[in-house]
Amino acid sequence: MSFLHQKQEFEAAELSDYVAPDCHGLNFFEIDDSLQDLIQLYMPADLRTHMEPHFKRLGQLAGNELDDWSREADRHQPVLHARDGRGRNEDWIEFHPSYRRMEDVGFGEFGIHCMSHRPGVLGWNKTVPPVGKYVFQYLFGQSEFGQLCPISATDSSAMLIERYAGERTKELLLERMYSQDMGNILKGAQFMTEKTGGSDVSNIVLQAREEDGVWRLYGEKWFCSCADGDVALLLARPEDAPEGNSGLALFAMPRRLEDGSRNTYRIVRLKPKLGTKSMASGEIIFDGAVAYPLGDVGAHPNKGLKMMMDQVNISRLSHGVRAAAMMRRCLNEALVVSNYRRAFGSTLIDKPLLRRQLMKLMVPTEQALSMVMYVANNLEASDAGDPDAARRTRILTPLLKYRTARDNVRVATGAMEVRGGNGYIEDWVNAKLVRDAHLGVIWEGTSNINSLDVTTRAIAKVGAHEDLGEDLTRLLDDNTALPGQYAGQLKGLVDQTVKFAEDVAKRGMETHARKAATALYHVTTATLLADEGAALGKMGRDARRLLLSRMIVDHKLGQGNPLSIEADAFDTAATDALLGSEKLDLDTVSRILTL
Repeated sequence: MSFLHQKQEFEAAELSDYVAPDCHGLNFFEIDDSLQDLIQLYMPADLRTHMEPHFKRLGQLAGNELDDWSREADRHQPVLHARDGRGRNEDWIEFHPSYRRMEDVGFGEFGIHCMSHRPGVLGWNKTVPPVGKYVFQYLFGQSEFGQLCPISATDSSAMLIERYAGERTKELLLERMYSQDMGNILKGAQFMTEKTGGSDVSNIVLQAREEDGVWRLYGEKWFCSCADGDVALLLARPEDAPEGNSGLALFAMPRRLEDGSRNTYRIVRLKPKLGTKSMASGEIIFDGAVAYPLGDVGAHPNKGLKMMMDQVNISRLSHGVRAAAMMRRCLNEALVVSNYRRAFGSTLIDKPLLRRQLMKLMVPTEQALSMVMYVANNLEASDAGDPDAARRTRILTPLLKYRTARDNVRVATGAMEVRGGNGYIEDWVNAKLVRDAHLGVIWEGTSNINSLDVTTRAIAKVGAHEDLGEDLTRLLDDNTALPGQYAGQLKGLVDQTVKFAEDVAKRGMETHARKAATALYHVTTATLLADEGAALGKMGRDARRLLLSRMIVDHKLGQGNPLSIEADAFDTAATDALLGSEKLDLDTVSRILTL
């Protein structure tokens, strides 16, 4: 196992030696045994072989230069310049050089924004499937959360333009949005939120008017992430369009017009945010800004919101990846501290209560990674025309976004607590991780919005829970390496959970939406971890994910009595195994499962 699980014995030469180090200086791919195992299962062998050197390269950058640049960009926040020296409204945003260096890595060197759109990125002769792209995001996000917003916005905005824009708009924008040339690239943004509301887009009042054959925008947007974006997607209401969602149309608005002049909108303020401080979010006023329509704008009803939901699903998946990345960094920080720091006569990792707390960080971290890989492969199958995978993706993306965003906050806070007082100090990465983690529960829908999307839409309207349940059962039936009794227990839980979620949806029990979504997430990840652990063990690799699956079943799906002292033989044995440095074979794991 990795350095993270190795107890550090030392003799202090000076007082500062007693302060635990952090993960800086490590290669975030090479220390991630879970990721190295899972790409064996979820990634085709030829793609994996080709990409592993690039994963190692990004892992090294993430643990070193990217980590430095991220912290510097967090301290030196963007500055808005409203006018140029001659008094013209040529507003521009000044970024610290470290932010630009991170752009060079994400957009320029690795092409994360375009690798799923054009062949040839990183020498791969086809477009990179979602699972490959999201591994790069996962490694990048362990050091920098904010920069992944423009990377994802460029990726998803280009996707919508390619699907729905007219040929002329595509000619103007797409080639440069797919570029890795930092002197020529057009980076994307999405400006959606208005003072009238965020999640309820039916209240949007930004107006679109067709003047002399050109669409122009009038009004304002209240929260615009990637405020410096070169091409922003916006929902606006065409003149004379009806109220509500059916009146909304989708537009692509360039920062600069074809003649190079500045489009007529102004960034009037940058938001003083709690987290993701490296990335500029602002308030924008539109005074006849030119915008290119996507789809048949002016039709009744307009299809803007429906088109935009394609982007929302991709963005929710990307948010799940970011949460998984941040949880991994938090867990790794906690493991480094607990294997190094001594208190009350022994190393922290030897303290029984701390070991229990580390499990509360490890379980959601591993759940998130499994869910990301599973959703990515379903997305690929959906894009290839598989209707069952499309319905699974429809329910999995809000499930992933909902649960990982909430878990990320708890894991970040728990890791800060493991470091103690130093974790609250900005010299260390924990404070930044805590600040950034809270954004996940806001962007692309709050917890309520995502859980209701699961029950009222994905289940009640699409029936996607049935496709998910059938696929989870198939995984359990097909995996002959799974201990039979445990596989049967999981199948029973899948059936129960799917039925419960359906009851909540059909009966319109809004107050139970979170409970239903949480149960679906836990039963899905318990099944995935069991399937992965058994499959890896059969391959001669580490089978430990089976133990994590049982922990989900016992602690997330069980009916424990909070006032009883329950038998903990399994928890003790599993914790010892999971925090140890030895590879766990299938026989060892199967034996522990029976406790």
